[in-house]
Amino acid sequence: MENDRAKFKIEFKQRLYNWVLKLIKYINSLPRTPVNDVMGKQLLRSGTSILANYVEANSASSKKDFINFFTHALKSANESKVWIALLRDTCKTTTKEIQWLLSELIEIANVLASSILTLKGKK
Repeated sequence: MENDRAKFKIEFKQRLYNWVLKLIKYINSLPRTPVNDVMGKQLLRSGTSILANYVEANSASSKKDFINFFTHALKSANESKVWIALLRDTCKTTTKEIQWLLSELIEIANVLASSILTLKGKK
């Protein structure tokens, strides 16, 4: 059981890291417009925050601290969903890449939300 949990943590961290790498590449590929520049910067900030807070959670000093970092990661994921949707709807191009980024982010957010509920004993 503990081995499965450790394996999941490693795989989830790698999944988050790979998502952030693809997000960065996507943001770098956006056409340079004032709107894209602002939304891209906001998305970069919120998207990278998901990974940073997840990593911080793994060195938390208490369960409460751990839950707090996960909660921040989830909030950043929810914010990132908004920026991705806005970019998708305003860039006039629907690419497989942005669709993948959004669907992967929804799954990541679901894992974070489920983990928070489990940690709080509500699941």
